Amino acid sequence: MDRIFLNGMAFYGYHGVFSEENKLGQRFFVDVILEMDTRPAGMTDDLSKTVNYAEVYGLVKDVMEGEPVNLVETLTEKIADATLTQFSIISAVTVKVIKPNPPIPGHYDSVAVEIRRERIV
Repeated sequence: MDRIFLNGMAFYGYHGVFSEENKLGQRFFVDVILEMDTRPAGMTDDLSKTVNYAEVYGLVKDVMEGEPVNLVETLTEKIADATLTQFSIISAVTVKVIKPNPPIPGHYDSVAVEIRRERIV
């Protein structure tokens, strides 16, 4: 299966289990991999035969900048579900949500959750 990558999308959201996270907010980064057959679009140069990347970005933005949730796991599920619901051409999606500055002690680059979900037929 072919894959389309949308990497390093940056958003500001108010997600987290601590009240400071819900009040102050923080940056999140999202990577999405879309699995689908890109041959029809590649052979015809026709946007209607693929996924509009701007629409995928808008969908991810709506989730990330929308209603706050407690868990990064919830964000990844919401993005995967919305992507498979909105774009019937996609057979599977991998979503990685990265939280670079969670309020936990220690030295690290980030914490992240990555999931892969397939369309159920």
